[in-house]
Amino acid sequence: MSTIAAVITPTPQTFPTPEAAPPGVTHPKTIRSFVRRAGRTTSGQAKALAELGPRFVLPYEPQPLHAEQVFGRQAPLILEIGFGMGETTAQIAQGQPEVDFLGCEVHEPGVGALLKRIGELGLTNVRIVQHDAVEVLQHMIAAASLAGVHIFFPDPWHKKRHHKRRLIQPPFVALLASRLRPGGYVHCATDWQPYAEQMLQVLSAEPLLINASPDASLGGYAPRPAYRPLTKFEQRGLRLGHGVWDLVFRRRDG
Repeated sequence: MSTIAAVITPTPQTFPTPEAAPPGVTHPKTIRSFVRRAGRTTSGQAKALAELGPRFVLPYEPQPLHAEQVFGRQAPLILEIGFGMGETTAQIAQGQPEVDFLGCEVHEPGVGALLKRIGELGLTNVRIVQHDAVEVLQHMIAAASLAGVHIFFPDPWHKKRHHKRRLIQPPFVALLASRLRPGGYVHCATDWQPYAEQMLQVLSAEPLLINASPDASLGGYAPRPAYRPLTKFEQRGLRLGHGVWDLVFRRRDG
């Protein structure tokens, strides 16, 4: 499951600075789009960080990213927010070599794990930014530049008093939509139905987006796209009868 969660103020398209405290958060040290998780970096992950990090991990810089220079070509760019241990990212990138992928993740073992898979699979179409995704979107991603955004299994923050920490909220979705090119998509997936319902409500309310799966029989949710592999966690949940909800929305052409 992703390490991403959010604390975002309710003012549309307004994001707090790290020094500001949002209403309802008593003692935050900083405001982030993520929560750091405890975890130990294995020797294999550490080796990948040392050997492959300099090539594949991009430094955060508060200026627009020139993807054609970073990847050495012109290709559609997809941003993944909170890739966890990176196995899904690696599989998708391997299956779509004509597309470039930029992953945001702050969890060092996850970054090391994805770098390890990049090396094992010989991938050249993946880069990583180990930084807050909100700031990456604000400062490194140009308007109307992304072909897609993947947000798979973000932290659902189950308790009602923590719902304000969820990533998928109107200000963040407005920022996402502004970074999509016309026809670009945002694909979210969750195994927590109340969060799925919130995602559907928030994405549907964004004026720049349109539901790519309007089939009423699916209730506004999408069939799992073939490019998104089932994770081991997801397969176990499905065997136990748990649901998984995919949502795919596209930026309007006009």
